[in-house]
Amino acid sequence: MDLNADVGESFGRWQLGDDEALLPHLTSANVACGFHAGDPLTLRRTCESAVRHGVVIGAQVGYRDLAGFGRRFVDVASDELAADVLYQLGALDGIARAAGGRVGYLKPHGALYHAVTRHEGQARAVVAAVVAYGGLPVLGLPGSLLLTVAEEAGLPTVGEGFADRAYRPDGSLVPRAEPGALITDPAAAAAQAVRLADAGDVRSVCVHGDSPGAPALAAAVRAALSDAGVTVAAFA
Repeated sequence: MDLNADVGESFGRWQLGDDEALLPHLTSANVACGFHAGDPLTLRRTCESAVRHGVVIGAQVGYRDLAGFGRRFVDVASDELAADVLYQLGALDGIARAAGGRVGYLKPHGALYHAVTRHEGQARAVVAAVVAYGGLPVLGLPGSLLLTVAEEAGLPTVGEGFADRAYRPDGSLVPRAEPGALITDPAAAAAQAVRLADAGDVRSVCVHGDSPGAPALAAAVRAALSDAGVTVAAFA
């Protein structure tokens, strides 16, 4: 089981999360690419830290929405979205390679993550950008349109579950605006991660870097998976 988290989301003097404390617990890092969060120096430092800790770097691509942190749907044309994703991929990969690493996979962020579960135009735009870049594994929600389109394009796909988010009975996430949407207790997050691993339909579990106490959550999740006999290792 892979353990990933969203990192590199600080911007200038605005600090979000504790990436230095979080990264040692991860096997994969979803690094912001500057559109929804992250400035160039933050991204460079994040990639350098990921390489130092042996963590695989993933490109977390999003809408061009710094003010909304990429959590607002943007009705962008497919060709424009494909170009935006390609731009983000190339920028982060250049920074990662300068740090001695490389981008090993792609994961959409926020509103784009949810849109491509069902929005065909945007799902195909994201996949088209990955194909144009030469092909990378795509991380996303199991059963989503994004992963279906990616598989059709011959890309490796990885289903993802969330240790720190509550689920509805139909398998969708409880919206962040609703009570109980976030799981902040490390023991509860760890238990959910083990349940996700046992279910067998995910290969990666996520802890959000901006969740309260994210390093403690990630440490608890990793320990619980190991105690349950689950090998914690990157998929890429």
